[in-house]
Amino acid sequence: MKIGVVGCAGRMGQMLVREIAATAGCTLAGGTERVGGPALGKDLGVLAGLDPLGVTAIDDPVALFAEADAVIDFTSPESTERHAALAAQSETVLVVGTTGLNPSQQAAIATAATHTAIVQSPNMSLGVNLLLALVEQVAHRLGDDFDIDILEMHHRRKVDAPSGTALGLGHAAAAGRGVRLEDVWQKVRDGHTGARPRGEIGFATLRGGDVIGDHTVMFASEGERIELTHKASSRQIYAKGAVRAALWAQDKTPGLYSMRDVLGL
Repeated sequence: MKIGVVGCAGRMGQMLVREIAATAGCTLAGGTERVGGPALGKDLGVLAGLDPLGVTAIDDPVALFAEADAVIDFTSPESTERHAALAAQSETVLVVGTTGLNPSQQAAIATAATHTAIVQSPNMSLGVNLLLALVEQVAHRLGDDFDIDILEMHHRRKVDAPSGTALGLGHAAAAGRGVRLEDVWQKVRDGHTGARPRGEIGFATLRGGDVIGDHTVMFASEGERIELTHKASSRQIYAKGAVRAALWAQDKTPGLYSMRDVLGL
């Protein structure tokens, strides 16, 4: 399977290049960078700290989608929206790890998924997706006698908050309770807030240092508390999951899939 990478010179892009090069059953189709970027024309292997792979960075995503069987995208919401349209036109598998999309951008991905297979997840790691399944089950079993709060911490450079993974965990908890997250979430607490409403799902966001990603879901009731935690020590887990998703999707019919589909959860 020929897999391309958009944003190939970034930290995540380099990890994806290394993972594709090391994974049996796939080859690197190419990679793109922004127009005028310093990585253009350079070998993707060299950019990723490997021996030359004979593929250079380009600034034409149309050409990449035409060449690739699948493209992996961890870029920005605006770029991902454009890439989804290209995937639909070329019927190329698209794996989306981008977070922070607004409703319009998410709708564009859903529309593109009527023409090609798209795997989208706020987090591509096996551990986090197991956590998502566990959170939904625990929320269902406990009901709203337990308050739910989601604590997350990332490095100082992360631009969206709460993280996409934290929101995914919130949606899992809400699904377990049979409610819409948007109807019960509380993203910020400040000042004299009064007593906590029954059924509220709260978020707390921390930013600092070089933390890759820590997430804890707390279920608190009178006399006891349950905490489910995942801590990432390497971004390579996201690259491994994304490549696995691309390989899984190569023979799938058009549709919007998740990592829970990929992992059979």
